[in-house]
Amino acid sequence: MAEAYIVAAARTAGGKRGGRLSGWHPVDLAAQVIDALVDRSGADPALVEDVIMGCVLQAGEQSGCIGRMAALASKLPLDVPGVTIDRQCGSSQQALHFAAQAVMAGSMDCVIAAGVESMSRIPMASLGKVYKEAGLGHYMSPTIRRRFPGPDFSQFMGAEMMCEKYKLPKDELDRFSLASHQRGAAATQSGAFEAEIVPVAAKMAEGGELGEQHLADEGLRANATLEGIASVKTLREGGYISAANASQICDGASGVMVVNEKGLKALGAKPLARIHHMTVRGGDPVIMLEAPLQATEHALKKAGMSVDDIDLFEVNEAFASVPLAWLQYTKADPAKLNVNGGAIALGHPLGASGTKLMTTLVHALHARGKRWGLQTMCEGGGQANVTIVERL
Repeated sequence: MAEAYIVAAARTAGGKRGGRLSGWHPVDLAAQVIDALVDRSGADPALVEDVIMGCVLQAGEQSGCIGRMAALASKLPLDVPGVTIDRQCGSSQQALHFAAQAVMAGSMDCVIAAGVESMSRIPMASLGKVYKEAGLGHYMSPTIRRRFPGPDFSQFMGAEMMCEKYKLPKDELDRFSLASHQRGAAATQSGAFEAEIVPVAAKMAEGGELGEQHLADEGLRANATLEGIASVKTLREGGYISAANASQICDGASGVMVVNEKGLKALGAKPLARIHHMTVRGGDPVIMLEAPLQATEHALKKAGMSVDDIDLFEVNEAFASVPLAWLQYTKADPAKLNVNGGAIALGHPLGASGTKLMTTLVHALHARGKRWGLQTMCEGGGQANVTIVERL
């Protein structure tokens, strides 16, 4: 079977809600990353055969097949199509899987897998809320209600359930959150993110262009303290989860260019990494966020590997309880996990997070001279993708 290689990986720095990326139309922001991938790979734009783009909140400026719209806003020729994927928070990780499967099958030789989310311009949960309040229905069908008779599926309650199931006290969540900010600050200060970040104009929804480039993750708090994190009110009385130990609302775009051997020759490019294994699994949609645990175990078994074979892990920090439960379940080395910080410090731009994490993982493997990387993330509906890559 043909192999799938990553030849370019890039992301914007994250923008806070209402912050330095909030003035960008998400189509144009995504196009910036597409253009950067073409430039960094040295590819003739005409060699790209598809754009597969993850996006969760497909409404308003992110409707109308944003994958195709972003391709039209980029330097790609008009005959390069685009498609949009929604696997919730794993949308662009799934886009990567579909791109890899396409080039491995030989039906295409060069595909861009990407993701975008402007959570400033399309607020989280607005899509379902608008339709429900307008009397146009809800995703919880009568059949699903009968099978799961409790309240609507909730990631927040799922995060709380993870704390209770895996006996994770709030102070442990808060310490993990502080470590995320500290690792992110250290990576930023050392220049670890420079090779992966696409410079774009800082542009605010209120105030317009700032006349400077947006080069660093805006939500990062280098001066965070455990006392400050611990003082943030929990989302429910007596609960565990607070805004300080959960991922940050974020605007951003990211992407990778994926090719097979024929594509490598056509581009004349040097691969950064090889896709070694891909898994996607479902789990309980009520606890929802637990699927990465079992999915990682499943992926390693199918790949014929052990957790100790992996040099670096990226586990999305949707809530601190997810990577902490994942560590407990897999018995992975904590020193290998999210070494440059995660979504608690750097932001979680929903549909862009999959290829954002892969971009960071590939660059970290190169910077540290490591070989194997594994990425996974929890997803709405109780799902998880797992991708294992080999640095080349």
